[in-house]
Amino acid sequence: MSMPMGINKRLATYFQSTTSAAPLAVFRIFFGILMLISLIRFAALGWIEKLYLEPSFHFTFYGFGWVKPLGGYTYLLFVVCGLAALMITLGYRYRLAIAVFFCSFTYIELMDKTTYLNHYYFVSVMSFLLFFLPAAAYFSLDARRKSATLVPRWSIDAVKLMLTIVYFYAGLAKLNSDWLLEAKPLSIWLATKDSIPLIGGLLKETWVAYAFSWSGALYDLFIPFLLWYRPTRSLAFVAVVIFHLLTRILFPIGMFPYIMIVSTLIFFGPEFHKKVLSVISRLGEWLGMVPSANYEDMTSLSTVSSSSSKVSLPSTQSGDATGTLPSTFKIGILTCFFALQLLIPFRYQLYPGELFWTEQGFRFSWRVMLMEKAGYAQFKVVDGESGRHFYVDNSEFLNPFQEKQMAFQPDFILEYAHYLAETYRERGLKSAQVYVESYVALNGRGSQPFVDPTVDLAQVEISLKHKNWLLPFRDEIKGL
Repeated sequence: MSMPMGINKRLATYFQSTTSAAPLAVFRIFFGILMLISLIRFAALGWIEKLYLEPSFHFTFYGFGWVKPLGGYTYLLFVVCGLAALMITLGYRYRLAIAVFFCSFTYIELMDKTTYLNHYYFVSVMSFLLFFLPAAAYFSLDARRKSATLVPRWSIDAVKLMLTIVYFYAGLAKLNSDWLLEAKPLSIWLATKDSIPLIGGLLKETWVAYAFSWSGALYDLFIPFLLWYRPTRSLAFVAVVIFHLLTRILFPIGMFPYIMIVSTLIFFGPEFHKKVLSVISRLGEWLGMVPSANYEDMTSLSTVSSSSSKVSLPSTQSGDATGTLPSTFKIGILTCFFALQLLIPFRYQLYPGELFWTEQGFRFSWRVMLMEKAGYAQFKVVDGESGRHFYVDNSEFLNPFQEKQMAFQPDFILEYAHYLAETYRERGLKSAQVYVESYVALNGRGSQPFVDPTVDLAQVEISLKHKNWLLPFRDEIKGL
């Protein structure tokens, strides 16, 4: 069934409308800067060697077992990714830079599942999205030859939509009985932060944990809509800054708070971003690096350009490798992209059992800081011919961080069991069987048996199927 003519007309009008290029330029610059800082920080802390080069075994994402650390060339991979981030910041050969950044950063993310974080996934998703947006149309080195002061309105709204999905889905995930009725896991974590100056004494109070839990859920659910709405935008941004800085103080989660603070600036109107670009322009002059000589064009841009006016866009700037692609093609790709972003977080509904227990469909769904989970896993290797057995010293194969993560995540346990079976077969134990005795504690509950100890995990297929070798969760967590 075709859409009513009125809807088609409104959609056509929307996709033909343009707005100031300033917000997208500011987003590109700050995105590139923060990514460059993140990569430098990662290397400076010695994490490349510790996380990717020292371990003899790496946990992989399903379907990406071929993605492995590159030995000494792993350092080169980080250098390439960092250079791409710098090129994004400057807007130099932008399409090539954002493509290289997406590929290299995502490869880094896929090298070991142990390092998975929601904000790494956010960076990959956002860099993929940015490939299709004219983020270097203005205030960039590419734009020195041909600058566009206007961009399609949808290109800025696409970034806003992605941020809305991240926040709103994080809020939906908090609508569960552990978070709202038990203040778990925040009550567990906050009680350990009593050494923080000024507020440390309060963090042990039960009411504080509940206040944080409820306010966190309400914040995630409503903050994107308050940012969309102009009358509440400034106040909402103040809330964004307070929320993420407080999160940074309480929980050392790296660059993510700063990434989210800077990203939400895109909700502000063109005039704000023109001022930001003016500051950057003056700083560039002071450093002898002026990205664009056409800033005056931006300042003369009428505010009406941010409305749904149908203004013809200038031809795409030099270096825009997708400039010849039809807009309908881009819209089609991005429609599929956003459809997946809306559907993937709900894939857990395809599996039985408690999501926090099985973690089937947990990743890539913006479920942030919802679990305090700890486990114990003792692996037993049995000679299928003689019946003799021995217990594995996990430290022989895993570093402490890997062992900690493996002990409570089912797909880690299964992959490690397969690795043990293969390793001992290579050592001469041709009929190696692998069993595990494991216990897991979830959100302050007592430890419960986790894996059926009678199942030879070496014979269980690694797949996306339901993990029926997990023992049931002896409790219930209600909610989404």
